[in-house]
Amino acid sequence: MSASPWYRTTRDASALSPAVAQRALEWLVELQGDAVAPETVREWTSWRAAHPDHERAWLRIESVQGTLQPLACPGNAAIAQAALAAPASAQRRRALKAMSVLAITSGAAWGVGQVTPWRAWTSDHRTAVGERRKLTLPDGTRLVLNTDSAIDVRYSAAQRRVALIAGEILIATAHEAGAPARPFLVETAHGTARALGTEYTVRVLGASTEVSVFQGAVQIQPRDDAEHGLTLQAGLRANYWARGVEQPAAAEENQIAWKDGFIVARGMRLHDFIAELGRYCPDTLSCDPAIAGLRLSGSFPVNNVDKVLAALSATLDIRVETETRLWRGRRLHLIAGPDTARPAPLLQKS
Repeated sequence: MSASPWYRTTRDASALSPAVAQRALEWLVELQGDAVAPETVREWTSWRAAHPDHERAWLRIESVQGTLQPLACPGNAAIAQAALAAPASAQRRRALKAMSVLAITSGAAWGVGQVTPWRAWTSDHRTAVGERRKLTLPDGTRLVLNTDSAIDVRYSAAQRRVALIAGEILIATAHEAGAPARPFLVETAHGTARALGTEYTVRVLGASTEVSVFQGAVQIQPRDDAEHGLTLQAGLRANYWARGVEQPAAAEENQIAWKDGFIVARGMRLHDFIAELGRYCPDTLSCDPAIAGLRLSGSFPVNNVDKVLAALSATLDIRVETETRLWRGRRLHLIAGPDTARPAPLLQKS
């Protein structure tokens, strides 16, 4: 197969969504195994035909990889095997980084924001959707990675630095006995958060980063505004972006119930609850605007979305419409039932 002549430049590729670009790269990895099942080839063909953007993304891959030659050649097979290895595998990170360098140097960049999936795939530590993971860093600092999160750890003689590439982490910093103590920094695309003897969370929201402090304090420094940082005390949270920091608001302990596998809702709008629950499953969750303002309270397990939706259906008298989509999981849409005036659900930890 060869790329169409009109698709030799990156301009068309830059209009593709990050999700489509990432899926095209995932297909490349899947098709580079030693033995590709016929079903996989059929599903790949169906994906390409499902939307013009899918075909454009794949043609861009072809233009970068040449004609993709034999898909099972030794070099490509090594990349595919590394891609399927454990997330912490050094072999996997080296192979994927080499692959990403090939894509970038060949002119396949899809824009800064769209290269993020590569950073997540090649990160030092990451979690899948729905997964949580505990880590202890060399200095004794404890981290918990929330669902779909990725970090790089960079310790030196001068500082301790964690780059949060995606998702959310809970940090309990260790005290260093040596003098001078190295600063502990969490860096995102929007700036840095420096711990001042602290337990806190940092979450990448897309256009901004949210920091919530539960013990000690955190010094926030926006990337492009060195003069207007903010020291956030325990019990407060704040969003910041590259050029500023929002006014602090209250941070509550139930915000970190996810570390125990729960979402704790206290009068939460259904729309906001569904958005939060959707972080923990591969399905697409949504609700009809007519019921988006319903309020609910309780403790909801994040590892059983179907159970949670069944409870909502029974107690709020709403219905779940299910649509199964190829390679993108289910689409679950909540709509009003005949009577939505029943009391909100309350699920307790078992």
